[in-house]
Amino acid sequence: MSGSLPVAERPRRPEWMKVRAPSAESRYFDVRRLIHGASLNTICEEARCPNIGECWGRGTATFQILGDTCTRACRYCYVTSGKPEGPPDPLEPFRLAQTAAQMQLKHVVVTSVDRDDLDDRGAGHFAATVRALKRRMPDVSVEVLTPDFAGVEEDALGIVLDARPDVFNHNIETVRRLHPRMRGAKASYDTALWLLRRAKELADYPVLTKSGIIVGLGETNDEVVDTMRDLREHDVDVVTIGQYLQPSSKHAPIDRWVHPDEFRWFREQGEALGFGSVFAGPLVRSSYRADEQRHAAATGRGAVAY
Repeated sequence: MSGSLPVAERPRRPEWMKVRAPSAESRYFDVRRLIHGASLNTICEEARCPNIGECWGRGTATFQILGDTCTRACRYCYVTSGKPEGPPDPLEPFRLAQTAAQMQLKHVVVTSVDRDDLDDRGAGHFAATVRALKRRMPDVSVEVLTPDFAGVEEDALGIVLDARPDVFNHNIETVRRLHPRMRGAKASYDTALWLLRRAKELADYPVLTKSGIIVGLGETNDEVVDTMRDLREHDVDVVTIGQYLQPSSKHAPIDRWVHPDEFRWFREQGEALGFGSVFAGPLVRSSYRADEQRHAAATGRGAVAY
């Protein structure tokens, strides 16, 4: 399976990409009140995740620290880009931990915008958040989905890993050929791979490493498998693969809608490469059912398609 549909043949959004609105009986509105009441950001809202109804309905969310303005402007991402105003909020880790405890989360995912304006690129704030969560909830597992910490990678990794997150996640996002065009000059495909391997090398405990790929940006299926192979060669344990959704007319167009059968094929290829867990499906995102991803890798349940 390789290649992609020409633009002229690109179909309308297919049935498999449709999601249900949250029901009044779900926990969606309770989660929204808690998050907004604590003045916290989530990538669920900032990136217009299609799974927000399902995830918030289940009582989960992916927290976004370090503000709502990113110093990068990736062509696929809806998060606001520009110049952040002011330093990180020193009370944000405490509020986040309190909210996660109120939500009774067992596994907490924390991501962030890029903060190239900060000397440590936000690494210290990540570490403070992990520590606040583990103090407030000693039995919780914490997953960090970090930026690339451009320019201070080694020091930043050490700061984050010193707080002992259970999962270290950095998304490679797309295939090598498209990486410069989609991510810009500040990001590097090889740096992303290095960061994931180096996290394993620096950690003095068994940290799980993870990365995500979005498809529908113009890559071929063979290139996706090549990217998975690169990730496995850098000792990555978990990979997620999901469909790209164009957030606005200013962003990269959708090249094609990837069929569920292709996602099942990706899953099979990933399983053959030896990943501990492969979550592949049209609506899969890096933090989608992250607790299940971690459990699948830990128990050897392996690949899952949605």
